[in-house]
Amino acid sequence: MKITEIKLRKVTGTMETKGQFWEDRLVQPIDVYLEYRQRGPGQWANQIDANHIRIVAYFCEVRTDEGVTGTGGPLTDIQAFIITKTIAPIIIGKDPLATELIWDQVHRLMVHGRQGEAMMAFSAVDCALWDLKGRYFKTPVYKLIGGPTRTEVPAYDSMLGWSVTDMALVRERARAAKAAGYKAQKWFFLYGPASGVDGMKKNALLVKTIREAIGDEDEVMLDCWQSWNYPYAIAMADMIREYRLYWLEEIAMPDRIDTYKAIKDKISIPLSGAEHEYTRWGFKRFIDEKALDILQPDIYWAGGLSEVLKIAAYATVHDLITIPHGHSSPAGLHFSVTQSPVHTPYQEYLVKWNDIHQHFLKHPVKPKNGVIGLPTQPGIGMDLDPAKIEKEEDPKF
Repeated sequence: MKITEIKLRKVTGTMETKGQFWEDRLVQPIDVYLEYRQRGPGQWANQIDANHIRIVAYFCEVRTDEGVTGTGGPLTDIQAFIITKTIAPIIIGKDPLATELIWDQVHRLMVHGRQGEAMMAFSAVDCALWDLKGRYFKTPVYKLIGGPTRTEVPAYDSMLGWSVTDMALVRERARAAKAAGYKAQKWFFLYGPASGVDGMKKNALLVKTIREAIGDEDEVMLDCWQSWNYPYAIAMADMIREYRLYWLEEIAMPDRIDTYKAIKDKISIPLSGAEHEYTRWGFKRFIDEKALDILQPDIYWAGGLSEVLKIAAYATVHDLITIPHGHSSPAGLHFSVTQSPVHTPYQEYLVKWNDIHQHFLKHPVKPKNGVIGLPTQPGIGMDLDPAKIEKEEDPKF
C-alpha cells in the first residue's frame, strides 16, 4: 500500500448557540500591554447573530492506492499550507502503515519545523496516518497501541469561555458541571501581573467561589495560560492555598523552565504545563529539571499520537502524570484508555472548544455522567458528517 495523495478539505458550517458563545476570555501573555488586555473574547469565534457562529476548518485526508483513507484535523490555513508545500512531497509514495519511518524522515528533513506551526501540521498528518492504520485493520486505534487499561476514562470539565467575572454565573456553572457527573473541573484566570492587586483579589474570589460551589470532595484546577511570573505566582499561590487545588497550569511561558522550577520548589500546589511544548526533546527539558508534576502535551501539536506515546513513556520513568491537552478528544481518548490510570487519571474535555472542533465529525466524543467510554469506530473515528458541511472548497496554495 502506498500513499497517493494528501487531500486538504476546507469546510464551512454553522453551529447553533444559546446566546453569546464566548462570555469571557482567559489571561494571556500579551496582557502586559493594555491595548491587548482590554480585548474581549470575540477573536475566538465568528458570532454571526445572537444564536449562531460560523465555523471554517481544514481537514487533511491521507489517501492510498488501496482506497483506505485516514483523516486528521481540524487545522488552520497555515497548517494546511505547510502540509501541502512541505509534508506531502515527503510522504507521498510511502507505506502509510510505516508510521515510525515517516515520523523520523519528516522530522529529519523538516529541520526548521521542529516546533510551532510546522510541527502542529505534522501532528495532524501523524494522527491521520493512525486513523488510516485503524481503518486498514478495521479496529479502533487504541487496540493497536496497547489495548485498554479500563472501560472508561474520567473527564474533567474544562470551563474555558464561561464568565469568570460574574460570581453568580460562576457558581451556577460550577454546580451544573458537578450535577453532570464531573468530579473535576478547570477554570481559567482572567488576571495577571499587569492587573495588579485588584486582579489578584478577583482571581482569589474566583477560586473561593468555585470551591464553595462544589464542596471539598471534587478537584479544582486553575489555568494561568503562560501569563504569570515568579513573584506574582508566589503571591497568588499563598492567597489560594487554602482551597486545595489539584494543579496550577501553565504558570509561565514554556521556555521559562527555570521559573517553573523555582515556583515548584516554593509552593505546595502541584504544577502542570507544557501544552505549548513540542516533541520528546522539548518535554525532556521539563522532566529532567523536575519543573512539572503533570505533563500536558497536545496530541495535535506536540508531534502526533506517535510522539505523545513516547513523551508519556518517558514521563512514567519519573512517575509523572501525563494528561494531554484537550484539543482533540477523539485522538486523546485513544491515548487515555491505553495508559495506566495512575499516570493518566483524567482526560481533559474543553466543552466549548470541543463543540467547535467536533462540529463536523459524525461521531463526536461526549462524556456521559463525567466519563468517556471506549471508542468503537475503526481508526480514530474521524468521519466527517456531510449534513454539517454547508460549503466545501479545495484550498488553493
